[in-house]
Amino acid sequence: MGALVILMVALLDACATAQKQPATTASSNSSTAASSLETQVANSGEPSDPFEHFNESMLTFNRKADDWVLHPAATGYSHVVPQPARASIGRFFENVGVIPRFANDVFQGQFKQAGVETARFGINSTVGVGGLFDPAEKWFGLTQQPNDFGLTLAKYGVKEGPYLMLPILGPSTVRDAFGTVVDGAMNPVAYAAPSSAIYYEVAAKALQAVNARSENLNMFEDVDSYAIDPYGAIQDAYIEKRQAQEDKVKSAE
Repeated sequence: MGALVILMVALLDACATAQKQPATTASSNSSTAASSLETQVANSGEPSDPFEHFNESMLTFNRKADDWVLHPAATGYSHVVPQPARASIGRFFENVGVIPRFANDVFQGQFKQAGVETARFGINSTVGVGGLFDPAEKWFGLTQQPNDFGLTLAKYGVKEGPYLMLPILGPSTVRDAFGTVVDGAMNPVAYAAPSSAIYYEVAAKALQAVNARSENLNMFEDVDSYAIDPYGAIQDAYIEKRQAQEDKVKSAE
């Protein structure tokens, strides 16, 4: 509709100009109007980023927080905790995050994968010493698949909405940000120990963030080195990753 209105205005303007000016001038104005119309129509197909100003501010904030707090903490942490131990801690957090994955498998009708998640949790929580090791995959070939409520919404046709850079949490979309809130509400600690849940959550998330960052110390350095536009590179990488996950979820039975 926008392109049609622009076309009508351009044609009316060209006709009015043609009545008042010589033929050569009218021809020149028509070419200019057509060129302007083509540019506007082409631009109308570009992806919308209505929160770009906010997102850029949040990216700057996140980079500063990483430079001043997270990266130094992760660097010191990596010098104290050996890599195998850091990998085990990462597996532990993946294991305790089973409930949102299992629930979203069920929501999406992926009952086979829900069974895999259940079996993985039982095996890794016992034989795998609380999830520090992953015998479920190593011995039985039971592979964990990432899942969340944002992908559940995508499964049922909810669009991702505008791109959104969240403080501390990083890149997301409006739909995925809502999904993050729903997944967080599935944490049983908040209901089992409501008075101390906030302290546990803060400590657990801090350790998880530092541990994950210690495994990717050169993350932003690589972006800065190879990307002319870091904001666009991070946005594109996130959207492409989520699109691949959405396609996999939508094709799953």
